[in-house]
Amino acid sequence: MMQRRTLLKTSAALALTTPALSQAAATVTLKFHTFMAPQSNVWQNMHLVWMDKVRKESGGRIQFEAYPAMQLGGSPAQLYDQAKDGVVDIIWTIPGYTAGRFPRIEVFELPFMMSNAEATSRACWEYMQTMALDEFKDTQVLALQVHGPGVFHTKDKQIKTAADLKGLKMRGPTRQVTKMLGYLGAIPVGMPLPAIPDALSKGTIDGAALPWEVVPSVKVHELTRFHSEFDPAGGALYTATFVLAMNKASYLALPPDLRKIIDNNSGLQTSGWLGRVQQAGDAAGRQAALAHKNTIYTIPALEAQEFKRKAAVVEVAWVEDMNQRGFDGRQLLSTARALIAKHSKVVASPASAIAPAITQPKKT
Repeated sequence: MMQRRTLLKTSAALALTTPALSQAAATVTLKFHTFMAPQSNVWQNMHLVWMDKVRKESGGRIQFEAYPAMQLGGSPAQLYDQAKDGVVDIIWTIPGYTAGRFPRIEVFELPFMMSNAEATSRACWEYMQTMALDEFKDTQVLALQVHGPGVFHTKDKQIKTAADLKGLKMRGPTRQVTKMLGYLGAIPVGMPLPAIPDALSKGTIDGAALPWEVVPSVKVHELTRFHSEFDPAGGALYTATFVLAMNKASYLALPPDLRKIIDNNSGLQTSGWLGRVQQAGDAAGRQAALAHKNTIYTIPALEAQEFKRKAAVVEVAWVEDMNQRGFDGRQLLSTARALIAKHSKVVASPASAIAPAITQPKKT
């Protein structure tokens, strides 16, 4: 009789614990969606590496369905809402593709704000956590970052001075960058990255503002002949911001140990790493232009002052826009600048693009 009671108790205990054990051992598959091309530096060296790291740290219990180049449909401007609404689990996109929707992060896109991509990405993460935590409240934000210094790429005219931009139809990625192009004398044309090759081929635009690293993936070195970069001593013309975001329900549905894996691959360090890897791709993009026998001009620091003078209106307008939205624009701007300076002391220049060390999952 005693043996029978013991057996019944053991069976009941096992029945109660089986769901928990099953949940802990479950494999989760997450859909990752972005507009970047499968051959791009971002996809190959950032997204795939990040997913592989998460997969390994989870012991294979987190798997990914990876979709570059908008393979699941929609437009780049719709990616954030795809994560918000649960169409996909994780996205990587430019918040500025939806003009004015995420205004406080735009401070990092103001002319001559950034230092290098790693330091500025770290500053962006800290700024958003302290000054604009609710900006992306509809999703679980995993990382925030920027790319390396923006460069002018033109079909028929070399840009050496601000006056050279007058009348040129120039593509910009976000509203702050297109405003800057307008104040510099260009005819600004806002468009997402995938639209650039067709626009250059058809003459819809005369050139584009882009970082070097993305040039090969959209064949800009084949569709343009001239490139104008800025001497680092004169500052970086502009950058664009990116968000790596996850559907909130998908995040909360993860078992606690798998949620911890995602947390370990989010935040300040991951943001900095993503920025570092993206800027590390600039050298290959620049080399592609040289190999195509294109002309590269470096705008000297002294000439950069004229670009700064003309583009300064963008900063003034952004501060006023923030004030009208009920924020303290001047405080947001000064905080962003202070954080960039703070992180630039730690990250003086682009470093290794090696991913952070993989943490082995604990055995249970």
